[in-house]
Parts: sequence; C-alpha cells; structure tokens
Amino acid sequence: MKSFRTELEDPIVEKDILELERKIHAFQKGQVDEERFRSLRVARGVYGQRQEGVQMVRIKIPIGKLDARQLRRIADISDEYASSNLHITTRQDIQVHYVSLDRTPELWAELEKDKITLREACGNTVRNITGSPLAGIDPKEPFDISPYAEAVFQYFLRNPICQDMGRKFKISFSSSDLDDSYSFVHDLGFIPKIKEGVRGFKVMLGGGIGSQPKHAETTFEFLPVDQIVPFTESVLRVFDQYGERARRHKARLKYLLKDVGLEGFRELVAEQQQSLAVQSYPIQEETTVVEAPIELETVTFETTPAYETWRATNALPQKQEGYFAVGIKLTNGDISSDKARKLASIIDRWASKDLRLTIQQNIL
Repeated sequence: MKSFRTELEDPIVEKDILELERKIHAFQKGQVDEERFRSLRVARGVYGQRQEGVQMVRIKIPIGKLDARQLRRIADISDEYASSNLHITTRQDIQVHYVSLDRTPELWAELEKDKITLREACGNTVRNITGSPLAGIDPKEPFDISPYAEAVFQYFLRNPICQDMGRKFKISFSSSDLDDSYSFVHDLGFIPKIKEGVRGFKVMLGGGIGSQPKHAETTFEFLPVDQIVPFTESVLRVFDQYGERARRHKARLKYLLKDVGLEGFRELVAEQQQSLAVQSYPIQEETTVVEAPIELETVTFETTPAYETWRATNALPQKQEGYFAVGIKLTNGDISSDKARKLASIIDRWASKDLRLTIQQNIL
C-alpha cells in the first residue's frame, strides 16, 4: 500500500483520515482482525461490496443540502476513484462504488477540501440527519429548520457518546405539519412549531420501519429550540446504556421503547439530562437569503404541451415571492458524474448557490 499524507486546515479531520490509513495498513498486515476493522471503516463511510476487493463509499450530506462546488467535487472524485456515477440514497447521502480500499483515505481528504465528510455515514452511530428539501423556501414552514438540523449534526459528529451504540440511530427534521421528512418512522423526528412567539419543535420518538414497523410516539408537543440538543443527547445516552446489544435484530430504539414504555423511557431521559454538562444549547436563528442573479439572459423558446406539463409538476413556488424551486427526477437515484457537472453549471448560471437531495432520491 502506497503511503498517503494530507494537509487539511482542520487537524481533527486530518487526524481522522490518517487514522483510517493506519488501520488499513494494520489490517492488511494481519495486526487488526476483520471484525474490529469493519467497525472502524463503516463508521467512516467505507462499506464492503459483493464484488471482492472494492468498497462502496457513502458521503454524508446533512439534510441533503450542498452547493454546486461540492457537487462538482463529488463528481470529480467519482471519476478519479469510483465508477463515474453518483447514487442518491433515501437518507439524502451520495454513494459511490467500486473504490479501492487503499484509496479511501485519499478520497476522503479530497472531499474535505470542500467540507464534505464520510464520518458516521454508516455504522452504529447517528446516521445522516435528514431534512425537508424545502427548508427555507417552504410557504408552509413556521421557520427554516436548516440551522437547527445543522447544529444537531455538528454537535454529535465525532461525539464520544454515539460512536459505538448497539445499532444505528436516525433523526429527521420536517419543515411543517405535512411532515415531509416522515418523523413518524424515525428514532427522533422534529416538526417545527411556534408557541407564543417562541420557536420550538414537536418531538416524535421511537419510530421505525423494517419487518416490524412502529409509528413514533409524541414525546413533546412543544420543545423549545435550546432544548433539542440536550434532549437528543439524553435519548442517545439512554439508548447506549439500556439498548439491546446481543441481538442485532432487536437493537433499535423502538424495541427499547416497547419494553419500558413511553413514560418509563422519559423517566430514564430525565435522569440522564440532570447530569449533562449542557443544559441549554441556544442555536442561532438564520434567515434564508435569496441571491438574485445580477443579470438574466433573455431566453426565447417554443412553449409545448410537454413543457407546460413539466412546469406544472416540477416547478414549485417558494415562499420568496417570484422564485421557484425546480425538481429533477432521477432514475433509481442515479446521476452520472458528467451530468452532475452539467447540472452544477446550470445552477451557477440560473439559480442560487445550493441544491437539495431529496428522500425520494431526486434533486431539487
């Protein structure tokens, strides 16, 4: 294996990537057993494929929000390290396939140049936090959930309390009561509310799908925004301490909630919360700013029935008057690296900076 070194601005990220490289060396020399190595690599987004000798790499995109520059970066790394295809997942991640294990640290370092991480995209961790692709532009939203979802993502990334839990843990943020991020099938789901001028969230707990689906239970009708991080930490501590570990198929939060009941679970959470170092975690509110193009080109084209149908189904009015979001439907969530770069160029020319990956595996 050829040695790899990097120089990134963030020393914590750089240390993380170099640690992955060292563990790959150790595994290939027989110094680390396969099970221990698997646990480490999957928590860094590196997952095995059926095809021998190559890996799937899962790229973590919080609430599916990225900009055109980041999309180009991912397209470029797919060309360099993978199969020139980007696969969007139902958790708003991007997966690339057929990556050599030896090259995964270098791939990760290239992504981090544009603040994109692999950390905890897989494994028994807090998985990618999903969110409404309409966050910040939804006419029905009480407020933009983006800064709150981002704060939760940042707080628990590399957090020691959730690095080796009994099973994965999934969190979602919807933009309104329409619940477009399906809080009812998540371990924790947040729906924005305003009560007497104060921002907060309705909190759903213990949902899940799979062979034994369970509808999440409402644990708070209104939780102030400064309490969502302490509450989430307490839930994670309870799950880590009391959750099943011996039987993987029974190790999700929904089974623990079924065993102790909602009130019993809330009592355990309250006990944990008393000992937290952080009792309140204020999150700075943000306002979505629409950056209008300085000059728009005059475009002339023939209006056709097909275009009118497309506009009626794919152009969504934003809460910012006069602006629209445009939906792009993908087949099986796949887009080639070439098309991704073309899309990035269109976004740069005609739209604001960011785009959204949706839980339906499309692009907005």
